[in-house]
Amino acid sequence: MKKKIITTLSAPAPIGPYNQAILINNTLYLSGQIPLVPETMELVEGDIKKETQQVMQNLEAVLQAAEMNFENVVKTSIFLSDMDNFGIVNEIYASYFNNETAPARETVAVKTLPKSVRVEISMIAVK
Repeated sequence: MKKKIITTLSAPAPIGPYNQAILINNTLYLSGQIPLVPETMELVEGDIKKETQQVMQNLEAVLQAAEMNFENVVKTSIFLSDMDNFGIVNEIYASYFNNETAPARETVAVKTLPKSVRVEISMIAVK
């Protein structure tokens, strides 16, 4: 097993003891992304639509660093602090995928997320 650390300045730096992604063979495991702006490490707040867009942009940057894109994604996990935001998050999320080839997914309501954000998304992608 060859483990390769994937990192990019185009996504937020980790805020704990983890990496943005790990590539093992042809499988990429992306850590959960929250709505942090990479350049400032400041949170996008106040608009769940903009927060979700930032999360997806962060994930896209990590995928690109591994020479992949959303078509390579086979599994996602969405964590929401309030399931009332599901519809808006789902609408933004869906705009990044083709319905016919969309990945497997679960969406889970959680009590709190890092930095008290409202949305976090992690992914698994395969080359």
